[in-house]
Amino acid sequence: MRRIFILEDDPLLGEILEEHLQKRFEVTLLQEGLAAEECLLKERFDLWLLDIQVPGLNGLELLKNLRTLGFKTPAIFITSQNSSKDLKAGFEAGAHDYIRKPFDLDELDARIQNLSNLFGLGEEEEVAPGITFLANRNLLILQGKSFSLRKKEAEIFSLFLQNRGKTLTPAEIIANIWRYEETPTPSTLRSHIKSLRKLLGDELIQNIRGLGYRFG
Repeated sequence: MRRIFILEDDPLLGEILEEHLQKRFEVTLLQEGLAAEECLLKERFDLWLLDIQVPGLNGLELLKNLRTLGFKTPAIFITSQNSSKDLKAGFEAGAHDYIRKPFDLDELDARIQNLSNLFGLGEEEEVAPGITFLANRNLLILQGKSFSLRKKEAEIFSLFLQNRGKTLTPAEIIANIWRYEETPTPSTLRSHIKSLRKLLGDELIQNIRGLGYRFG
């Protein structure tokens, strides 16, 4: 999975979701239903996260329209509505999952991972000749051999892939991977980088002295 679309008209929640998911995915965020419909008709995404109560065209009608047109993209409704009637309406509109506000970001991650597993979204990415990365399984395949990465290592590696050829400072990596309340020590980050370099080699993940790390 590489691209996620978010429809959310609450600016604060939208910003939180975008910042969180940008650590691993390419994210497009819109706040209005008609603009969202125009975007989704033109661009391909791996997953849709849709609020229901948004201006212009609500999330239910938006998803109904897209399903009528044959779009099969997995969709999760994000909403404060919580009655069984609302839940039924969401699934009848074509949603695959439903998450109620307020929610923990770990719960959202789990639901995204579940749909990724069910639909086999973006399972494999060829990183370099003989090197394949399965992001949704935290798995590296090197010359036909599989190696499981720890969660943070997989997230760091995904960040490197999104920034090929760019030098990332330790502060940038930490800001993108760890939440504010769980900021790691410099030695923790170095340990994760060391594990990745041990697998991939110093040529792919370069230590740019005094600056940070560069992939590719």
